[in-house]
Order: sequence, then C-alpha cells, then structure tokens
Amino acid sequence: MAQKRIGVAAMGGDSRAVLDRIILLERMGIPAAWLTTGGTMPDGITLFAAAAARTERILLGTCITPTWPRHPLVTVQQTQVVAHLAPGRFRLGVGPSHKASMEQLYGFKYHTPLTHLREYIHIVKKLLHEGAVDFDGKHFHAHAKLATPLPDIPIMASALRSKSYELCGELADGAISWVCPGAYLRDVALPAMVTGARKAGRPTPPLIVHAPVCVHDSLQEAHAAAREQLGNYPRSFLYQQMFVAAGFPEATEGSWSDRMLDAVVLAGNEQKVGARLRQLFDWGATEIIAHPIGAGRDARASIQRTLELVAAVSRSL
Repeated sequence: MAQKRIGVAAMGGDSRAVLDRIILLERMGIPAAWLTTGGTMPDGITLFAAAAARTERILLGTCITPTWPRHPLVTVQQTQVVAHLAPGRFRLGVGPSHKASMEQLYGFKYHTPLTHLREYIHIVKKLLHEGAVDFDGKHFHAHAKLATPLPDIPIMASALRSKSYELCGELADGAISWVCPGAYLRDVALPAMVTGARKAGRPTPPLIVHAPVCVHDSLQEAHAAAREQLGNYPRSFLYQQMFVAAGFPEATEGSWSDRMLDAVVLAGNEQKVGARLRQLFDWGATEIIAHPIGAGRDARASIQRTLELVAAVSRSL
C-alpha cells in the first residue's frame, strides 16, 4: 500500500521565493513540495532542478505540467535533469489544462483532451520507464531512445470528471485532483479509478488530493480569502459540471456558495483542519497536497499556522 503523506503547494512569488519556500518546507519536516505551472508563471520543472541541488530529502512533484505547450519528449528531457540531481525524489504530474487558456495563450486547437492526455502519458512512461518509444498517434509522434531509463519516476495526471479518473486508473501512476469535494472523490473519482485499473488488469494507483487549506479562527474570513484566491473555478464550464455532479447545482451561477466552500476548503482551527485532513485519508486519498490560503489581516500568520499543522499531521501518519 502506498505511503500516506501530506505535501504543500509551494507556488507564489518569483523563482528565488519559491526556492526558499521549498527549502523551508524541508526544514519543517514536510515530506513533499509541489508546483503548478500555468500561464507565464515560472516553470515548475526548471524550479525543481534548482531545488534538487539545494535540498536532500523532500519529494518534488508537479501538479501539474500542462501538456499542450511542450512535446512529451521535451518533458522527458527536463525530467531527466531533476531525476539525475535528486534521485528517487521527483514525481511528474501532467495534464491538458483548460481549453480557454490553451487557445487564448498559445493559439492551439484544443480538442479531444483525453486522447491527447492518453498519448502523452503513454509516450512519457514508455520512454522513461522502458528506455524507448515508437509511437504515431492523433496528437503526437515520438521515436526516441534513452541511454539510461528511469523506471522509478511516477507519471501522474490531473483528473476532474469520472472519465479522466478512469483514464488515470487505467494508465497513470496516480490521479491528481483539484478543488474536488471530498465526498465526490470518495463516491465518483475512486470508483472510476478502480474501473480503469480493472480494465487494464492492474492495481488501482494512488489518489493525490490537491485541496485548499486555511488554518484560521474565523471561518468567514477564510471563506472570503478563498473566494478571492479561487474565484475563477465556478465560472469554468468543466468545473461547473464537476460541482453539479458532486451535488452543488448552484455552481452554474458562476460563484462560490458557502456550501461549496465548506466542501472544498479545509478551513478552521488546527483541530478542525486536522480532522478534515484525516477524513480525506479515510475516504481513500493516498496523499494530500495542501494549498495554503492566507486569510484575515495577517495572511502570513494563517499560512504559517497551516504549514505548522501540515508538518504536525505529517509526523503523525
């Protein structure tokens, strides 16, 4: 059975700030740091190459690296750098991101994203784990060899609706959620992953739950901060579909209801948030990525409380 752990999403600020944050997380005893790449923000894999040379123990993972802007062979090139500098510590998470951003930012024709993701995972896994790939698909062509395969690098993928969780169960080394209510993960995501794994005749891979976390005494202030920092998701059609499937029809109005925030954001004092983290494990999460939300007049204080709680709960697992 995969080890349970809680890591932290380390984004925010310039590259030096992110690197300093990863070093701090390791010093606090937090077992994993994660980075999301999006828009024109600093690239996560590149940042992890720098972090690999400055850390010794902390696991480094992308949640996620968008697939459309870079060919899978380029991702393999980058992955090798981090893997060589931090043996056994890098985990690659990839995903198709969103239609609006991929078309508006890059001008790509965003179509059949699950087929795109399936081909991407196949190429990256085949090359990294087995050392060679010969593939011609609808989206990608890849014919390449590696001097030295890297079979210990997990290739995980983002998931939102049941079909993407099923794909992860079938093909990936883990599924990474984002702002999915815990009950939805338990009742929809995990069964879909089991279905996909059975189809492929293999064990169900880990479910990595990426969740907003805010240790703060005022729930009202925590909700206000979450609305500000997570504002776009209820306006996205795919996320609306997920929320409706999770029992929140009000998501079609394009804003966060208190019910939605209660289900998605792990907020409250240390005792309450600690219980919510453990509940996610009870519901089937293998690992949690805590996305700190700073709330109130002293946002840094609530973020520090969140990090200290993550470190404490991690020690207890």
